[in-house]
Amino acid sequence: MNPKLELLHPYPFAKMATLLADSTPASEYETIKLGIGEPKHQPPAFVLDVLAENLNRVQNYPSTNGLPELRQAIAQWLSRRFKLSNIDVDSQIIPVMGTREALFSFVQAAIDNSKATSSSDKPLVVMPNPFYQIYEGATLLAGAEPYFVACNADNDFKGDYRSVPSEIWQRTQIVFVCSPNNPTGAIFSEADWQALIELSDQHDFIIASDECYSELYFDTAPIGLLQACANIGRHDYKNCVVFHSLSKRSNLPGLRSGFVAGDADLLKPYLQYRTYQGCALPIHHQLASIAAWQDEAHVENNRQLYAQKFDLWMSELGELLKLNKPDAGFYFWVQVPEQFTDERGEPDDETFVKALFEKVNIHALAGRYLSREVNGINPGKGFVRLALVASVEESQEAITRIKALLS
Repeated sequence: MNPKLELLHPYPFAKMATLLADSTPASEYETIKLGIGEPKHQPPAFVLDVLAENLNRVQNYPSTNGLPELRQAIAQWLSRRFKLSNIDVDSQIIPVMGTREALFSFVQAAIDNSKATSSSDKPLVVMPNPFYQIYEGATLLAGAEPYFVACNADNDFKGDYRSVPSEIWQRTQIVFVCSPNNPTGAIFSEADWQALIELSDQHDFIIASDECYSELYFDTAPIGLLQACANIGRHDYKNCVVFHSLSKRSNLPGLRSGFVAGDADLLKPYLQYRTYQGCALPIHHQLASIAAWQDEAHVENNRQLYAQKFDLWMSELGELLKLNKPDAGFYFWVQVPEQFTDERGEPDDETFVKALFEKVNIHALAGRYLSREVNGINPGKGFVRLALVASVEESQEAITRIKALLS
């Protein structure tokens, strides 16, 4: 087997299973799951209808670059949402089987190890910390090394990429940005994007923007990487690619439908890689995806449901639990209450998630499992991620239980 597999960390949920292996949930309560970011809102019925009406298309092989009609629907959505005046459906868009698959495979296709002669000059992939673990896993299996940029209160939880030393940029081939960020909910501003684009021009690295939470905002739609490019007249989106999905936007995680868009010079060889990889979105999934990308009403309803739940949590627990409403997304990045401490008396995320499980049967995710320790500091330690994916009624029940736990 590939020896690089030994470099992979256990997934956060595997670490949670280990942590809770000897714990017993509070039997008087039904389980409420706030640990996994799996949308629980109802998917749009009209999309499911299209899916069902085209099940006979399973008898046809799908093409790797997808139906022209799907790429056209994606291009129209990108143009509306991000105010793009120029996006080519044939060279700047590739439908994919969800962002997770695409994020991983893109790194395998993009990393160039040909110039590395020792471990000290391996290619680097810069990424936020805490982060979506696919970034790290893809990096390690591609033979590169991760470089972590801490997301903490000092930089509004979005990471200060300007602080990366020049010697790191010289080895960097890809920079991952997650905006809106998972788990912190922070978003990149236009100034943040422009600064990163300037660094890319200077050091010739790829910017890979994971924007799968971009449609879960409250007031103002977050700016995306391609929009920032368009605003400076960079319609070829040089060295820039974005990843989008229907999972969060349309409550369709099982459809496994998304796309990559951006620099045609990057997407052309990536499409060839995908052809050999054999990843192609089934045709009935593509037809259902067209319907989803063409409709915004269900997306607005989705946003309203999340806004309702965030308002509920803020009003009921905003002071007791030190909640900070995110800029976007559906996560709370919660600082651990002071009464849940480790052996040194410091607020401890593992202690808190164990108490939630054992005392009130609520599943949450320890922040340290989403982060890596750098120079003795793990920026996720002392935080817990809560995903507001449960119904409004379950949210109210969770709030009631947490109040009891904190008292």
